[in-house]
Amino acid sequence: MRILLLSLSLCTGLLLMSCSSNIHDYADTQPAFELDSFFNGELVAHGMVQDRSGRVLRRFSVEMIGRWDGNKGVLEEDFVYEDGEQQRRVWRLEKGPDGQYSGTADDVVVPATGQTQGFALNWRYTLAVPVDGKIWNIDFNDWMYLLDENRVLNRAEMTKWGFKVGEVTLWIERKNSEG
Repeated sequence: MRILLLSLSLCTGLLLMSCSSNIHDYADTQPAFELDSFFNGELVAHGMVQDRSGRVLRRFSVEMIGRWDGNKGVLEEDFVYEDGEQQRRVWRLEKGPDGQYSGTADDVVVPATGQTQGFALNWRYTLAVPVDGKIWNIDFNDWMYLLDENRVLNRAEMTKWGFKVGEVTLWIERKNSEG
């Protein structure tokens, strides 16, 4: 009996892990996430990079400035890692119909495409990531959740050849928002 319960638990766990979120699951949620509204102005973020087992590899903070002109935007991100390394990424963004967005940056090798539904955004792209002196093209399945008008929680799964290699978790907040 114990083996049967263990097998059933294992199968259930594997089934749940194989299910992935669908952006349409969030269609009826509030507040509505408009990327061009939230990422407009000055923001600050704090995050971490974890390996596939969950071990924290790096911690960082990001200063961001977003500007929009109609349906086109620019998001400047300045990263500072706990070891002092600095990185800069400038996203060129475009808002399309029905909550769809696209984006490019110099280190984005496959442009980002995404869609909002309710309080969520699912955003997918491939980023050139330096790893041990080499550049790896890592696929990002990025989920952002608008918690309120001033805060977004961002989780991104990183994969290579379809296998999970890590995860990024990021807390993004408007500067000068009340906590």
